[in-house]
Amino acid sequence: MYQLHVHKPNQSPWNKDKLVGQKLPLKLQEIWAIRIRLEIDDRHRELALFNLAIDSKLRACDLLALRVSDISAGGRVGSRAMIMQQKTQRAVQFELTPRTRESLGNWIQHSKLKSTAYLFPSRLNRAFHLSTRQYARLVESWVAEIGLDSTAYGTHSLRRTKASLIYRKTKNIRAVQLLLGRAKLDSTVRYLGIEIDDALEMAEQTEA
Repeated sequence: MYQLHVHKPNQSPWNKDKLVGQKLPLKLQEIWAIRIRLEIDDRHRELALFNLAIDSKLRACDLLALRVSDISAGGRVGSRAMIMQQKTQRAVQFELTPRTRESLGNWIQHSKLKSTAYLFPSRLNRAFHLSTRQYARLVESWVAEIGLDSTAYGTHSLRRTKASLIYRKTKNIRAVQLLLGRAKLDSTVRYLGIEIDDALEMAEQTEA
């Protein structure tokens, strides 16, 4: 017999006090606020990780699995790199801006990493890379340090950040799809949440 579930008045909903939905991308001024703080504190590893996360637009699993040889050859960090994504098995290419190349070069030199080593090895055992949980904690600390609500941001925030900035500047969703290595255009639209954002932007510009 089917039994109707009755919500009890004193029973809290599952999402009470929790942020539901996609994590927010960073704004340009927020990127610089984090970057400058890391530079001032000489946090070489974190600066290289942050810059690369923004430029590469990679998922955490792909970002952390990178080896020095994936982005560097002959001791020099390249301006572009290409990897095979673990989740989709689709190749994706990404750019490395001069600032990111400089921070990566400094980190590789500072930590004396060999070409076969993970770019961001675990501090406990260099045979393993930094874990996704440790990465998530770093992202949480970065946004908290500049006064943002850490519950609204996560590792996917860094993946979405540059893609969102590019879309805002160009409105070219196909280019963003290619940069993110996504298979479908409609899933890229949903991922960026741009339909609702565009609708709200038009609403704000329209007087009633």
